[in-house]
Amino acid sequence: QVQTVVSGGGLVQAGGSLRLSCVASGSIRSINDMGWYRQSPGSERELVATITSGGTTNYADSVKGRFTISRDKAKNTVYLQMNSLKPDDTAAYYCNLHGVQTTLHYIIDYWGKGTLVTVSS
Repeated sequence: QVQTVVSGGGLVQAGGSLRLSCVASGSIRSINDMGWYRQSPGSERELVATITSGGTTNYADSVKGRFTISRDKAKNTVYLQMNSLKPDDTAAYYCNLHGVQTTLHYIIDYWGKGTLVTVSS
């Protein structure tokens, strides 16, 4: 079993900052990639940022230079520091675990519950 707890969403004015956290727990032996995706009403879910177990990061062009993803492997936690937020960043943000080895299973993709980020103009 794998669970995630996501925190840090909320309402912020344009230009402000928020930090999202996603803590994974359960019978986890390892996680390959951790990442953040977002989905706004009427749109498909899109990649925001990912980070591999080795620390290699990947960002959507729309957030490069403003968002920073990081992870604490010992705590199975991934963070998303979001600076210079824009109204277009308003969306539900989802934590993704890709390639999770548990004591019993291998999970290709695990999606946590979303957290809402609202950026007012």
